[in-house]
Amino acid sequence: MKELLKHIIFDQREKDISQMIERDIDISLVNSPEVLVISGIRRCGKSVLLQQIRSQQTEQDYYMNFDDERLINFKVDDFQTLYEAFIELFGEQKTFYFDEIQNIPGWERFVRRLHDSGCKVFVTGSNANMLSRELGTHLTGRYCQIELYPFSFPEFLKIKEVYPQQKDFYTTTGKSMLKRYFDEYVKTGGFPRYIKDPNTNYLSTLYENIIYKDVVTRNKLNGERELLEMVYYLASNATKRFSYTSLAKTIGIKHTETVKNYLEYLENTYLLFQVMKFDWSVKKQMNNQKKVYFIDNAIIGKVGFNATDNIGQLLENLVFLEIKRQGKDVYYHDDRIECDFIMRENGHIVSACQVTRSMKDEKTRQREINGLVSALNAYNLTEGIVLTDDETEEITIDNKKIHIIPIWRWLLKDSVTIPLT
Repeated sequence: MKELLKHIIFDQREKDISQMIERDIDISLVNSPEVLVISGIRRCGKSVLLQQIRSQQTEQDYYMNFDDERLINFKVDDFQTLYEAFIELFGEQKTFYFDEIQNIPGWERFVRRLHDSGCKVFVTGSNANMLSRELGTHLTGRYCQIELYPFSFPEFLKIKEVYPQQKDFYTTTGKSMLKRYFDEYVKTGGFPRYIKDPNTNYLSTLYENIIYKDVVTRNKLNGERELLEMVYYLASNATKRFSYTSLAKTIGIKHTETVKNYLEYLENTYLLFQVMKFDWSVKKQMNNQKKVYFIDNAIIGKVGFNATDNIGQLLENLVFLEIKRQGKDVYYHDDRIECDFIMRENGHIVSACQVTRSMKDEKTRQREINGLVSALNAYNLTEGIVLTDDETEEITIDNKKIHIIPIWRWLLKDSVTIPLT
């Protein structure tokens, strides 16, 4: 085993990251003494980020990617052998990088031993539940976490070699350029490889790996047809409400508990997210209808049946993902009138947001404004935003300030210093 491990170590050691896009992450977490866990869906860039972090460190290190068919028989007892192989090859070092370590049951015990002995450890993984369960059991208080998503709009622009300047937000040419790239991003999404070459089977392969490897095989399911039909239905109705009962009836699943389990498995892979109606009663939150959002707009386009003009749906999904990137808890509001998103931080509702393609239709305008004002009143907020495809306005209603902002401008607000309106 040790000789095999040495071969793999050398095979994996050198990676060319010169053409890879630097991710927008909290660098303070990298320098923390705690175990750094990078989690996220397959192919969102976790391994690349790990390599980028490595390239910025000055000390020697150890690296192993466990998503390697030669390690299929690797067991938790083999970690000591791996450690010995590292030392024999490179001497004793204090920094470890482990990619897709979740593939090895019991990994968290070895990582805890390394951490407790003063080593710095970086790990990546693609299953939210497995990571949280194992980290919570054996590494409580010893780790910090980065949830990585497909590329944000600023990162998308980097891969296109577009670097917005302040003047681009005020000139006709600059705004037209940014809007053109935004329209592409809305449909192409943020998976790095797919951005570079969208005319491939990349998405199909990615989706099949998630369904068959991460859901069906890992959870030992035999209801493959029901699972596929459920994802197809949810992708076709992304951003819309559903109940477990109605979903079970639509798909033909006998028990609502099966629906709940399937959704949990899918959420664990980061493929989709359930959003609850906000209520101070957790029981009511759980009993109310949910809304579903997907990890990337390209997945919605690939997996679901979508009408020719589903831009409104894609825009709302895009905004949801950006809120998730910001680390906020997300809910929807409904007190006879709906507000798409309310955001919660540290136990407090901090903002409310509507998303619509356009406010030009008077009926749409009233619906969006009334829903937002309802949320602002409910949570004692003084201002909120309506995100649109390309409209700008500022209004005041019932002493509530409402900012109407193009989504592309809102997405770039932290990368270039500009006023939102």
